[in-house]
Order: sequence, then structure tokens, then C-alpha cells
Amino acid sequence: MMKTERVNFVLTVISLLALASTFYRVQSAASSEALPVLRCRELYLVDEQGRTRMELKVTPPQPNLKMPDGSIGFPESVLFRLFSSTGAPYVKIGANEDGAGMVLGGNGVYVQILSRGTNTPFVKIAAKDGREQVMKVQ
Repeated sequence: MMKTERVNFVLTVISLLALASTFYRVQSAASSEALPVLRCRELYLVDEQGRTRMELKVTPPQPNLKMPDGSIGFPESVLFRLFSSTGAPYVKIGANEDGAGMVLGGNGVYVQILSRGTNTPFVKIAAKDGREQVMKVQ
């Protein structure tokens, strides 16, 4: 009986070592591979000084927001923004249920493209001195 117990003990130790080895290989393989999906509501990139340089987020609806065209309310949106080193948003791209828009700019000049809802889509170009040109479908 003593010999049977020793054999069982040795087999148990070998099994545990094999199991530990398997777990170690699975962990090391998983840690060296990239995750296939990142799920989050907001994503920020920051520079060495801790300043936000990029953000990607889902913004909640704003039912009481007064828009420049006089309409009230803004739906839930997905927003992507790139910032300069001084914190100025130079690229802004947004999308929601009724359309999308994009602004490219910096230092007082910008180009805006907007196509939302039943409004006429437009492209606006603004110069630093305040001059603007708006292009709409006639």
C-alpha cells in the first residue's frame, strides 16, 4: 500500500507541474499579443507633459443646447478631436443620427464642412482677418 501512495504522489506532482506549465505558456502567449478589441466610452492620448492631444468619445445628447442656426438640441454623438501643444482643437470630426461635420483649422483660420438633418450642407472657409466664404448647394 505504501508503494501505491508514493506512485500516486509522484503522478500528482507531475500532473500539477504539467498544469502549471500550461498556464504559464497561455499567460505568456496572451501577454505578447495585442488585444483584438478595446471597448471604452472615451479614449485620450496625452503627451509627456500630460496635455491631452487627442480624444475620441461618445457625447450625451444635449436637448437644451442652442445651435448657431437657432435650432435647439443636439443628439448623442461620436466626437474625434486633435489638439495642438497649446490645447487648441485643430481637427474636429463628429457624427450623429442626423449627419456629420468636420472642422480643420488653427491660429484663427478654419474650414468647416457640415451636413446634418434637413439643412442644406455647406462648406465654410474663414480667414484670420474675419473674411468668410460659404459654399452651399443652390
